[in-house]
Amino acid sequence: MIYETLILAFKAILRNALRSFLTVLGVVIGVGAVIAMVTIGNGTTEKVKADMAKLGSNLLFVRPGQFGPGRASSEARSFTTADIEALKTQVSAARAVAPVAQKSVTAVYGSENRTTTVTGTSNDFFLTQDWALTSGRTFLAGELRSGRAACVVGKTVRDELFGNAEALGTRLRVGNVSCEVIGVLVEKGQSGFGTDQDDVVLMPLRTFQRRIAGNLDIRSIYVSARSGDETAKVQADIEHLLRQRRGIRPGQEDDFSVHDMKQIAETQVQTTNILTALLGAVAGVSLLVGGIGIMNIMLVSVTERTREIGIRLAIGAQESQVLMQFLVEAVVLSLFGGLVGIALGLGLAGLASTMMKIPFVVDPTIVVVAFAFSAVVGVVFGFFPARRAARLNPIEALRHE
Repeated sequence: MIYETLILAFKAILRNALRSFLTVLGVVIGVGAVIAMVTIGNGTTEKVKADMAKLGSNLLFVRPGQFGPGRASSEARSFTTADIEALKTQVSAARAVAPVAQKSVTAVYGSENRTTTVTGTSNDFFLTQDWALTSGRTFLAGELRSGRAACVVGKTVRDELFGNAEALGTRLRVGNVSCEVIGVLVEKGQSGFGTDQDDVVLMPLRTFQRRIAGNLDIRSIYVSARSGDETAKVQADIEHLLRQRRGIRPGQEDDFSVHDMKQIAETQVQTTNILTALLGAVAGVSLLVGGIGIMNIMLVSVTERTREIGIRLAIGAQESQVLMQFLVEAVVLSLFGGLVGIALGLGLAGLASTMMKIPFVVDPTIVVVAFAFSAVVGVVFGFFPARRAARLNPIEALRHE
């Protein structure tokens, strides 16, 4: 019985192949759009997580001033080297504390030049950022104390200025300072904020303050906790210590801010997930439109085949058999559209992942749900035309022209 019904359904569909294709097009677009959007969204989420991980593990950012609507940071005073030493000695759960002062300058080597970011810091910077060297070494204790002009360059600076030449041991002019290249950093690529992390030159903080910035300001501090479970404790200890050192009374607002990288990453992931769900929902509307298209064509089919239905009923076919025949036709159309939509969606997601350079992350659940939903669309929107066909009066159907 089921086999015969399927054969009849396929014959009816193939009889009007073009119309059948146009009928399922809405389901194809709907299923394809849902799968493509969700897959691209999942890939974007994974890329955000990976980019955030590149910034360092268990990392906290400390900056002077408060950031947010209605809050100004320009009047807050910078940190000092004494603040750095206090954090190192009094925050026990901190693995590393790195001062960070930055300025955009022009780096020159031979006939090549590039505007890049120069960062004055200490060796703790490499620990907080989980950043290794491909060659060379970090700063010596004497270089950090004396302010000797030594620098470590990122891969972008190394490639753009030195090309195929050896960078180690050469002298690079950074602004008005000639410094010796003592190391080259491992490539990190873009951060989660879209900046090139490898476009950087690192030098001892004292050298930067004296010869590049011309002041003793420290605008950022990177603090790495010993473990992920201790970031909340480290944050609380930092806030307590800095309030004391900066003379902030109880009840007064902090004139600095401490941000946990985990919280920033979670916020970005949540935002990406919300956008993915929104895009998936919008794409899902196409499935509804496709279902309406199936119902419309099935109603037309019932009208065209009224005489055929009357003959079947007159020679003994039961209403349930006629109902099943038209219902199977609708389900076959929607399932076929679902299969083609899955292939289309995965193909578009794969292409987008390659072009956008994001991971191709397929969620089997959304594929199954989209396919199941296409079947439900066939049942729901095919039931009314099928019931109408089954309830035709045989005598009136035979008279139909």
